[in-house]
Order: sequence, then C-alpha cells, then structure tokens
Amino acid sequence: MADAVLDAKGLNCPLPILKAKKALKDVPSGGTLEILSTDPGSVADFEAFCRTTGNELLESSSGDGVYKFLIKHT
Repeated sequence: MADAVLDAKGLNCPLPILKAKKALKDVPSGGTLEILSTDPGSVADFEAFCRTTGNELLESSSGDGVYKFLIKHT
C-alpha cells in the first residue's frame, strides 16, 4: 500500500505531473506515492518525470481507462 494516493483522474497534461511533484513533498524519502490518471499521455510523462527527478517508477499499469503509477520518493 502506498504512503499517499493522488487522484488526478480527469486532469490533462501537465496537471498530473505538477500535482504529483507537489504531493511527493509530503511523502518521506523511501516512501511511495500512487497516482491515478485518465490522461493517456501520463504514461510517457511519468516515465520522463522519474528519469529527470531521480524518483523510481515502481509500477505502471492501466485498466478501465485509468492509469496507475507507483513512484518511490528518493
């Protein structure tokens, strides 16, 4: 189970990334943030976000039009 969950469903780029960046500030180092999004572009966005920030993308999945990401805060 994630330390925090961000529901970004219904938001389009760049809002899911911006809200995730803000939410990660409240997640302790080593903790996890789960993000739920309906924006298909968020898949590539969160991969790039983790590469550039050094956070670890632990999981990326989709189902029923919802994309789920699990990010480990480093």
